[in-house]
Amino acid sequence: MTELELMLYFAAVVDHGSLNKAAKSLNLSQPALSRKMSKLEDSLGVQLFERRGKKLQLTEVGAITYNYALQLQEWERKLQKDLMNYKPSEKTQLLIGASLTTLQSTLPDIIAAFTAQDYKFDIKAATGKTHEIVEMVKDHKVDFGIVASSIVHPELVCVPLFDDHLALLLPASHPLSGSKSIRMKDLDGMGMILFSKGTWYRVLMDELFHGHQVHPDIKMEIDSFEAIIRLIGNSGLATLLPLSYLRRSLLEDNGIVIVDVVELKETSRTTSLIYREDSVFHPEVENRLKSAIRFFQSSGGSFNL
Repeated sequence: MTELELMLYFAAVVDHGSLNKAAKSLNLSQPALSRKMSKLEDSLGVQLFERRGKKLQLTEVGAITYNYALQLQEWERKLQKDLMNYKPSEKTQLLIGASLTTLQSTLPDIIAAFTAQDYKFDIKAATGKTHEIVEMVKDHKVDFGIVASSIVHPELVCVPLFDDHLALLLPASHPLSGSKSIRMKDLDGMGMILFSKGTWYRVLMDELFHGHQVHPDIKMEIDSFEAIIRLIGNSGLATLLPLSYLRRSLLEDNGIVIVDVVELKETSRTTSLIYREDSVFHPEVENRLKSAIRFFQSSGGSFNL
């Protein structure tokens, strides 16, 4: 093992504040990481830590060494990034993780950002619940993830894309379709098609109904967004869907209108892009990511409605 690798491990120990946390992030056992730290101290001929019980405290020379370790870490990232420009490959591999609630809206636009021009990407997507996508990103199983949540984690960068909330959709023939605004109490007894139980948005809906003591007449429970849209236009039933799922053409083609429900703004949630703090992206990937982030943030969640 090179001293560069040992220095990078050392930086991780300092960043996490303990051998145990650093070992988990590096997929090492704690004894193995402890041996590496001892090896680095032997190589440099100095004591980097004072061990006080289970706690590690940097010595003065350890703090100096940590500053150099950070510089080496940054140089290593720059080297990897520059080398990407010289690696021969027909396509750049890109693995994207997407939570189930972002599949209908955000993921297609993200993929479009990477396929809009001549540069070739080999894109693969993995799906799962939000916590599963977070783990995929942490474990380097995907390059970045899209989740309908704000994530706070010391190893991850979370970039907010847009805020989203549920919207009430009615067929144009519905008695309330001409209303500018209604209240939650008006949904009591209303015939509805909803997402199946267990999905995050269904949990949110049930909590909303319970909080406002509203009991809609749930006629159907369906997993498919497309099926719900098609059925709304023909069944005379209502539904609640995330605003980000909707496009003007989709509503017009199916004879559906959105009616404002004041209380639905309580369901606001942030969709975010997450990646590891130590990620090194191909320059073209980085450019497309920045472009996609600008698109979502500038749209303000309006999505051409």
